[in-house]
Amino acid sequence: MTTRLSYNHTLYASYLGYVTQAIVNNFAPLLFLTFQSELGIPLGKITLLVTINFGIQLVVDLLSAKFVDRIGYRTCAVAAHFCCAVGLAGMAFLPQIMAPYPGLLASIALYAVGGGLIEVLISPIVEACPTDKKAAAMSLLHSFYCWGHLFVVLVSTGFFVAFGIGNWRVLAWVWALLPLVNAFYFMKVPIATLTQEGGGMPLKKLLSMKLFWVFMLLMVCAGASEQGMSQWASAFAEAGLQVNKTVGDLAGPCMFAAMMGLSRLFYAKFSDKVSLKGFMAGSTCLCLASYLLAAFAPHPLLGLMGCGLCGLSVGIMWPGTFSLAAQRCPAGGTPMFALFALAGDLGCSSGPTLVGLVADAAGGLKAGLTAALIFPALLLLGLWLLRRVSRQGGEPDKDLAPSSRN
Repeated sequence: MTTRLSYNHTLYASYLGYVTQAIVNNFAPLLFLTFQSELGIPLGKITLLVTINFGIQLVVDLLSAKFVDRIGYRTCAVAAHFCCAVGLAGMAFLPQIMAPYPGLLASIALYAVGGGLIEVLISPIVEACPTDKKAAAMSLLHSFYCWGHLFVVLVSTGFFVAFGIGNWRVLAWVWALLPLVNAFYFMKVPIATLTQEGGGMPLKKLLSMKLFWVFMLLMVCAGASEQGMSQWASAFAEAGLQVNKTVGDLAGPCMFAAMMGLSRLFYAKFSDKVSLKGFMAGSTCLCLASYLLAAFAPHPLLGLMGCGLCGLSVGIMWPGTFSLAAQRCPAGGTPMFALFALAGDLGCSSGPTLVGLVADAAGGLKAGLTAALIFPALLLLGLWLLRRVSRQGGEPDKDLAPSSRN
């Protein structure tokens, strides 16, 4: 396809793709109480909206391993953004055209399909770009989800203060503009593929590799370590700062997202001087310490500090695993990234679930966070296994020194 745009524009479109992902995951939760009061939807059904959103994304992750390469990156990326745009805009009018709850379900189902596709597509699109510093580009890419999360929360809150929560439908239309514009952007940017047509590794062979399953373990633990703490960020802010729930909802998640984004920016900036695997191992040790601090701190403010340190520590885990896998399994292609997204989302679900179940059974959040230590511990084990499996296969450890990467 002839185009005047460069691969830098492909990166910009990909960054906006992750901001779109942040919008579809974080805008609706800001309106849950409004859905309850204005649309008359019980909180139990509202909670189900989150489950449906991520459940559909999981299904899309799984199915993408089969169909994305056949349809093509560009077609899928454009379709994903159109789904997100229609779903976000649909929040403003579908509950009025249909019954309120089915209308919301239809909207969320639409943008969940788009969000799932974005999660699968954007990382391999960036990995396939002819850039010199692959790991740095991947870390920078994933930081845009963090900045998108902050952007959505702060702009939405400012809008509600300035114009009133009753005008939330207007804001839904506004947020829908970004994926709509980015859909047209993806029509024009150059897009490379990870493997030549027919040259990718068969899925059956990928699933037979020990190295692949080590990376799957890393992805599950990365998602669980992140969300196991992130879901409780608001509670830590509320208790540590002695503020009301509204302020806690802003301060806790915003702090966590900002610290996670800073970690990704740091690695993107200094990737030439820092070993990726070493940085991941150090971050995992910090994650263990942050969970211990949050669970056993004698003062709520120290617990809040543990929450912030956790955001800093988990930032590199997801994009770092993607980069290591692309380096060690270059023929894995899109199916590999799709299955990694599935594993990461399973971790994002299992982490908070374990914390909640143990906390409920033991009568306190301390016990739940202590149980969640298993995830960063397994991640550290996974990094050790990665090195061991590589050596058993006769493969040199390419990440021993920064100069040997990329």
